[in-house]
Amino acid sequence: MFLTFVSVFMLSSFVSPNSSVEIKHENKIERKIIYNKKKHSITLSWSAFGSSGNYIISRGGSRLASEFVSVGSTSKLTFTDNKPNTDKYENYYKITRNDTTIIISLENQIFGDNLYLYDRKYEKVETARNEINSHFGAIGLGGANGEWTTKRQAYYFKANVDGQTYDVGGSGSASSVEANSIELGFYSHIGGLGKVPSDVKLGSIFTRPHLSGGANATCTFWRSVENVEVMRDFSWTVSQSTSARRLLIDSTSKYISDVGNTNFWGSGGFIADTHYTSDRANWGGQQQWYTRNTVFPSGSGVMGGSYNMVWQGCVNPPKADDANSPVSTTPIIREKPFLFIDKDGEYKVFIPAWQKDRVGTSWTTTDMGKGNVQDLVTSWYVAKEGDTDVEINAALKSGKNIFFTPGHYSLNAPIQVNRKDAILLGSGIASVTLEPTEKNTWGCIYADDKDGIIIAGLLMDSLNSTTYQVRIGNERANADHATDPILLSDITCRVGGVQSKNIQIQASMQINSNNVVGDHFWLWRADHGSQKGGDARWTRDRCKNGLIVAGDDVTLYGLFVEHYQEYEVIWMGERGRTYFFQNEPPYDAPNQASWSSQGGKVDGYAAFKVANTVKEHQSIGMGSYAVFTGTDGNVNKKNGFEIPNSPNVKLEKMCITRFAGSGNIQNVINSTGGSTATGAKRVALYTNSEGIQPFDEEFILPKGESYPAYISMEK
Repeated sequence: MFLTFVSVFMLSSFVSPNSSVEIKHENKIERKIIYNKKKHSITLSWSAFGSSGNYIISRGGSRLASEFVSVGSTSKLTFTDNKPNTDKYENYYKITRNDTTIIISLENQIFGDNLYLYDRKYEKVETARNEINSHFGAIGLGGANGEWTTKRQAYYFKANVDGQTYDVGGSGSASSVEANSIELGFYSHIGGLGKVPSDVKLGSIFTRPHLSGGANATCTFWRSVENVEVMRDFSWTVSQSTSARRLLIDSTSKYISDVGNTNFWGSGGFIADTHYTSDRANWGGQQQWYTRNTVFPSGSGVMGGSYNMVWQGCVNPPKADDANSPVSTTPIIREKPFLFIDKDGEYKVFIPAWQKDRVGTSWTTTDMGKGNVQDLVTSWYVAKEGDTDVEINAALKSGKNIFFTPGHYSLNAPIQVNRKDAILLGSGIASVTLEPTEKNTWGCIYADDKDGIIIAGLLMDSLNSTTYQVRIGNERANADHATDPILLSDITCRVGGVQSKNIQIQASMQINSNNVVGDHFWLWRADHGSQKGGDARWTRDRCKNGLIVAGDDVTLYGLFVEHYQEYEVIWMGERGRTYFFQNEPPYDAPNQASWSSQGGKVDGYAAFKVANTVKEHQSIGMGSYAVFTGTDGNVNKKNGFEIPNSPNVKLEKMCITRFAGSGNIQNVINSTGGSTATGAKRVALYTNSEGIQPFDEEFILPKGESYPAYISMEK
């Protein structure tokens, strides 16, 4: 039987008992769905399909329910179910005529076609695992082509009932056939819909690298998992732009591939707000990793990692050594909001509260933690692929927050976050993209200088030239947000990789506002892609800076910035803090003359540059790794890091090394620390006057751009 899944997009049928929705799709079947709350009835209607006979209607409790029962037939194009299941969301209707079946449900109406929901109350234990793994193989999410697909997907699991789990059973390592693991691919997300992680019990999760026969995870990007319990093996073999949050992990956990017997390495990664109950995890073979507010069992065993491992606010972290940097507390943090189903059966979003000096997780086995709850239907606009910047900005202006279902959102103008406490929350690595129009020269997201803004779970892509991809606060922002900071969580900016035309971007992100907290960024000028590389990439994919911080009191956790063509991070604000920084310089600088800083006096550009005007700054866990492969063989970088010789400007636990190519980073910081020509070099602490202060220089920041005319921005 041929199944045609068609989504219905409006939310209005859940607001008023007798409201209706209708959406027309070219070459698709029209349908309506009305939920009458007072009568507890559901009315369906659709446009004609099939050649003859009645329409047969059956109902199941979920999309992939094991049983669908017949509830009627009709020759008309409408049908009312007067005795639906008690929970209105547990009514999925198949309407069949001849060899065509359509499915209508309230949940599909809310979330569209790219967000998949599973319910063990109605489904077999293997159902979710089999469908997710079929996607992994069928739509290219597991191989090299998956890196550049525009497909996006999220898999959400409803809470277990009556002791059931989503574990199909299995044994051995997650990479083995016997483990029966869920394999999560590119641009995919797993989320639990319970209040606490133990509400959704999964068996084994595996992220399969596609390089070096499965042993090399350095390109295993763009996937996430949150708010679930993993009962068996959690093999999170990943690198950048991979987020694991709010997890309960019961058994073996490892962060490097065990496929094959050689070349085990990765370049990850990020885990936060997680509790390991029985085993201390193993990061052996990972170049670096950032772990925040996580609980480990006691023990003294080595947990792996080669160069830069930061453990912040963790319980029982590894002991400090050259590679490991435990930091006792997290000074200020707000966890990323997440979707869940509340006790009233409605979809809600939990917005965690700000916390200071935190150790351990934000939740317990019985308490979801401090925060507030918002009803998805009444307080949010649920965006779906195909929605425009006009629709999204209008929803923001009307007071709605935005939940981006998985998709590739093409914009003619930036999303403009111009009110206090507004939230943008992406699911399934939703992409906000400057494509295909030539009109958008402003960027992907502009946020005003307002209290409490949250932007989370989004990938910003650019197929057009622009000033910024993300800008937080205007160029003269000066408000004090200390009591309600701005949160940026799980943010990826990508320059290049797919487009064939030349683009030029000044900076991927500029933070002008004060009191901003960033919790996991990957800012990436692509070192590889579907287009020709080498010198062609140097001139085609142009971007000067990954991050410019002009605001004061900005705190960043888990900062990954790579391959930009000038200073990758410029920090101009006071009292800035960064906990973990990972960097590779641009691979493709064609020669030294094209890649020299400070008026040509200095080879290359420092990865992390604190301006000489800054009086107070502190960062810890800093890595920069030389990979000069697309060059004439004579390109070097003088300093990994550059800061002023000021007594209150401190960088701790810095490491440089060379991974590939003939060029070197010649000093760790300010002309001190040694060169990668003779191996990895480390500086435990740099403070005032130990090295040569960089030349004074003026940073020419991007000029303010006009906003699109159709929105009158609040000043």
